Amino acid sequence: MADDSTTGIRGIAGTGETANDGRRELTVPAASICHVVHAEEVVELQLNRERLERLLASGSFFWIDLPQPSKEDFAVLRDVFQFHPLALEDSEHFGQRAKLEDYDDFVFLVVYGAVPDQDRLVEVHCFYSERFLITVHRDEAPAFAEVRHRYQVRKAPVDTPALLLYRIIDALVDSFFPILADFDDRIDELENETFLHASDKQLQEIFAMKRLLVGMRKAVTPQRDLFAGVLAGVVELPGMTTEAERHFRDIYDHLIRISDLIDSYRDLLSSSMDVFLSTVSNRLNIVMKELAVIATIFLPLTFITGFFGQNFGWLVRNIDGWPAFAVLGLGIEILAIAILMMFFKRRRWF
Repeated sequence: MADDSTTGIRGIAGTGETANDGRRELTVPAASICHVVHAEEVVELQLNRERLERLLASGSFFWIDLPQPSKEDFAVLRDVFQFHPLALEDSEHFGQRAKLEDYDDFVFLVVYGAVPDQDRLVEVHCFYSERFLITVHRDEAPAFAEVRHRYQVRKAPVDTPALLLYRIIDALVDSFFPILADFDDRIDELENETFLHASDKQLQEIFAMKRLLVGMRKAVTPQRDLFAGVLAGVVELPGMTTEAERHFRDIYDHLIRISDLIDSYRDLLSSSMDVFLSTVSNRLNIVMKELAVIATIFLPLTFITGFFGQNFGWLVRNIDGWPAFAVLGLGIEILAIAILMMFFKRRRWF
């Protein structure tokens, strides 16, 4: 097993260690794998107390991305970084609104991103100071992979803490745009499909899209207000510079655009639902009109057959062959249908 140096970190991505006590083999559970951006390196490491202590003692800024953390991982973070108990408690519970809390020597942030291919949100908890940035999340975050790849390719030192935080949050915020772009195209397709053939499948899809937009709105609106407070100086980020403030203003601008797009698409989906309901109602009216026409046509026929069915003496004496039956029996009914059809056509009922 290789050892880690102070400035050069090399990952060991083992799955576990096996110890033999002479009677049976004991399998030690593997530590969680985290991604570390440190100096000019981007590596994967098994999270443990010794490595974190060496990173913290190195004096240089680093970023640790910890997906799917366990209780043991939070215990390591508590022991090494001495995080406030309230911050650790918040970081363990997901489903929170976007927020920023100041704990003197670090800040705790809750920010959201999206996974475009799966149409779901990603909640990220951040411990940030001028010495480190630790991100914790349960779901996959493709935006983080893009940021790590950028640092890995350019082979350059990590940016200043505030700019690195900007790049991470900016990647999360920008991950909303592909989903919203797909919404724009899909709403147009749904409206066209509704005019051609309205079905329950389209209605279910409209409801699913509205639910996703509601979830995005709940995530984006507090996040927009959070960064409005950062730019207004209500809350402060460690290491904030004039240049970093310009970058965070760009994030705020993107959040405003996303919020406006969400509201616009919610209105469009409501309009699509109205179109769907109107189309279904119109088709139902057409069916009812056709049924009413059929019932109206059979109404005089029923009267005529009922009238002749009374067996009047004159009818019995005079309808004694096919010619009379064709004229009086069938001819009158055909004439009644023709008169009704002319009447319907003149009224433009069909």
